[in-house]
Amino acid sequence: MSSETASDPRLEELAETFEFLDDWEERYRYIIDLGNELPPLDEAEKTPANKVEGCVSQVWLLADEDPQHAGALRFRGDSDAHIVKGLVAVLLQLFNGRTPSEILVYDARGALDRLDLAGHLSPSRSNGLFSMVKRIRAMAAERAGAPVQ
Repeated sequence: MSSETASDPRLEELAETFEFLDDWEERYRYIIDLGNELPPLDEAEKTPANKVEGCVSQVWLLADEDPQHAGALRFRGDSDAHIVKGLVAVLLQLFNGRTPSEILVYDARGALDRLDLAGHLSPSRSNGLFSMVKRIRAMAAERAGAPVQ
């Protein structure tokens, strides 16, 4: 994990909550609750252009300028699966309010390892989670005019 990710207060807050919960069943419920708090996307936004490829469930992600942080992005997302929508919410907590350049250098794998998510998801869900990260990074690279890494 990079030093930037290690000192990320958003990540630390999520990690502390995960550690407070006794087991993965409770953590899954928490993740689902986070997803239930996400505002749903309009049906018109659930287009093929906004769909994340590589996910078994249907997932849509969009990026807008963050009105509260100049130069930063605000992501919105949705899924047709409860746990996946919760994973979207986790990623939005980690990435919202960051500039494209901050997103491109953010150690997402290290952050997700810190939460021990990939180790407790099925292989297809874990692949989908990293497909969502790849999509977020691609949207940030597009905004920054940088090549996708």
